[in-house]
Amino acid sequence: MEIKIQDIEHIREAAREFINQIGDHRVFAFYGKMGAGKTTFVKAICEELGVEDVITSPTFAIINEYTTSPNPSQGGELSSSPWGRLGEVPIYHFDFYRIKKLEEVYDMGYEDYFYSGALCFIEWPELIEEVLPDDAVRVHIEEQPDGSRRVFTE
Repeated sequence: MEIKIQDIEHIREAAREFINQIGDHRVFAFYGKMGAGKTTFVKAICEELGVEDVITSPTFAIINEYTTSPNPSQGGELSSSPWGRLGEVPIYHFDFYRIKKLEEVYDMGYEDYFYSGALCFIEWPELIEEVLPDDAVRVHIEEQPDGSRRVFTE
């Protein structure tokens, strides 16, 4: 998968494209430099999935939990994604930037989240690589010289 986000005004379109391509995957690890747009893109994805809560970076909380509404994406149809038809779905948004030791991840019960079947969006997964599920989708976000963002998977 490769998506270009031309500018912030087009991020919701990119989020819809991402959702339409995720298939049955549940765990997404977002890689990118500080300021690349990981949180902003996850926020746009959640909004397109119908999350009505305030979506913020879980930098200090480590994890935020959201629930989609039964009618996601008022801005477009999520035709090829099962998420567009499921109604209320839990979403877990992680930010492991402040993790100092892997034991902190064990203590929070990461397995209960990663293997729950819910959508999991993980920022700073470099710090917890060894506990990521084998089928986690690695999503990279790179800022381009023109200010656009390139979103791609391995």
